Amino acid sequence: METRSIGANGPAVSVVGLGCNNFGGRLDVEGTRKVVHKALDLGSTLFDTADIYGGRGYGNYGGSEDCLGQVLGPRRKDVVLATKFGMAMNDAGTLKGASRDYVMSAVEGSLKRLRTDWIDLYQIHTPDPATPIEETLRALDDLVRQGKVRHIGCSNFSTSQIDDAVATAKRHGLATFVSAQDEYSLVVRDIEGDPMPAIRRHGLGLLPYFPLASG
Repeated sequence: METRSIGANGPAVSVVGLGCNNFGGRLDVEGTRKVVHKALDLGSTLFDTADIYGGRGYGNYGGSEDCLGQVLGPRRKDVVLATKFGMAMNDAGTLKGASRDYVMSAVEGSLKRLRTDWIDLYQIHTPDPATPIEETLRALDDLVRQGKVRHIGCSNFSTSQIDDAVATAKRHGLATFVSAQDEYSLVVRDIEGDPMPAIRRHGLGLLPYFPLASG
C-alpha cells in the first residue's frame, strides 16, 4: 500500500484509509472486527471516526469509537487513529461545540471509548460560531502539549475560517491544523472553489469524505 504524509507536517498514512462511520450502528462489534482486520491485512493504516458516529438512529452516540477501541487492541500502535468532536452528542443538542470546557470533556470521552492514551489526529467536526477560534486552538494546543493529541485538523471549514485559524495559531505560537476533511468526489467537487485555496495555501492534507459519492 502506498503511503503519503497528511499535509506538510502530519503523519504518514496509507493512501486508502478506512472511514468508520458505520461502526457501532449498522455494524456491531463482530462486523467491525471483520472490516478492521481486513483493512489492516490490506495495508490500510488510517482509521477515521468521530464521537458522534454510531448515533442518530443507528446505535449509541460514541458507538463507532467504542467498537474500534474493542477491536484494535494491540494493533492500536500500528494505525493512525483520527477522530472528531463538536457535533451534538445527545438528542437535546446540548453536548456540542468547540469551547475549551467542551473540548476537554470530549477528548476524555473519546480516549476512554477508544481505549487509548492518545489520538493521532483530533479534528473539529464543524465550525462553532459561538466560540472564538483562539479559545478552541488554545485548548487543542494544551492537549498536544499533554501528549493526549498528536496532530489537529478541521472539517467542513470555509477558506476564510481556515485562514483565520492558521493565522491565529501562528500569531500565538499554537499547534495548527495539518488537515482538512471535506466532501469530495468526482460527483461532488464544490470544495475546489472553497476551501481548496486555503488547503493548498497552508499545506494542509485533504481527507475527502464520501470519496465514492456514497456509492
